[in-house]
This record gives sequence, structure tokens and C-alpha cells, in this order.
Amino acid sequence: MSNIATYLFIIFMVIFGGLSTIYVVLSLPVVIVYKIYRKIKFGEKIM
Repeated sequence: MSNIATYLFIIFMVIFGGLSTIYVVLSLPVVIVYKIYRKIKFGEKIM
């Protein structure tokens, strides 16, 4: 019984760890490109 709980916990961690990793990998370049775009178009500060 504890093996099933262990496997379920591992699957849970893989799914949520993978989702957060995918979010960071996809959102970081989008934010950087958006900041550069606003800097070029509107002359705003990047930070």
C-alpha cells in the first residue's frame, strides 16, 4: 500500500514540477521580448 502512495506522490510531483518548469521556460522569453519592445516603441525604462 505504501508503494502505491509513493508512486502517486512521485507522479504528482512530476506533473506539477513539469508544469511550473514549462511556465518559467515559456514566460521568461516573452517578458524579455515585451520589455525590449516597449523600450524601443515607447522609450520606457526596462527595469
